[in-house]
Amino acid sequence: MNDSDIPEHFHRQGRMLANRVRKRYKHFRQRFTRQNIEVFRLYDWDIPEIRAVVDWYGGHLVIGEYMRRQSVPEWLPMMGRAVADALEVPAEKVHLKKRWAGRQDGQRYERLDHTDRKIVLAERDLRFLVNPTDYVDTGLFADHRDTRQMVRELAAGKDFLNLYCYTASFSCYAAKGGARSTVSVDRSENAIQWARENFSLNGIDPETNRLIQAHAFDFLKKAAREKLRFDLAVVDPPSYSTTKTRNVAFDIARDHPRLLKAVVGLLRPGATLFFSTNHQSFEPRMEGLAVAGVTEITAGTIPEDYVSKRKTIHRCWRITV
Repeated sequence: MNDSDIPEHFHRQGRMLANRVRKRYKHFRQRFTRQNIEVFRLYDWDIPEIRAVVDWYGGHLVIGEYMRRQSVPEWLPMMGRAVADALEVPAEKVHLKKRWAGRQDGQRYERLDHTDRKIVLAERDLRFLVNPTDYVDTGLFADHRDTRQMVRELAAGKDFLNLYCYTASFSCYAAKGGARSTVSVDRSENAIQWARENFSLNGIDPETNRLIQAHAFDFLKKAAREKLRFDLAVVDPPSYSTTKTRNVAFDIARDHPRLLKAVVGLLRPGATLFFSTNHQSFEPRMEGLAVAGVTEITAGTIPEDYVSKRKTIHRCWRITV
């Protein structure tokens, strides 16, 4: 389809999206530059008819379409061109992604491409490797940058557990905050290798900051047998996941009570656990936990660039043992 065949309302949507993104970029750029933050959100379905999400990655653009049956292949590239032109970003630094709703969200490590090209980007005084091309997720969840800072401020002298660690950005913050030790667990070999690269990039000692490739519940059982104990923990699971080799499915809505009970069993009295989910219809069931307190802190963990009238990017609780 050449430009003359593209419906006029696509052109209009492209102009609207470009204008919105240009304004947001101007609004955020100076502030985030001062804070040395190179990854931030510019747009997330703010205009009902433009079902897109636009993220800035230090000169690269990652643009996603929230897919539906009516989606047509020409729409996303056109939105990408409009945004790139508005921010003067060259085509080779524009990365287009199709985002599917529902259980596909759990396919966290599905490959879209095999470039294996990572770029180094700053978040405050830390640096992280990001791959804007090969997966829907890029390696850094910027919506939790303020939660990471909370962990850093609590970490001094603590033994820290990061379950479902992905690329271990929380562990990097904990280590830089003076944690006595960190243990980061993820089932993905690729994520653990990525985490190892992030540790190296930030000068984090692999002796006291362990990376473990394991399924979460396998690790929790083994840790309980070995009587491992922690003072600080982060649990941020996918909404859904399936282990094909065992035919075992995880559903955050159904399984979070037993998950949190197992984690609490590894925590010392007075410990702090941050639990988060991006499941859009999540209903917490934490009444049975043997803890001193459970407080939802969602509003304090969502950065300004992720605040949205349409949806809450994540929910987060602070649990005190």
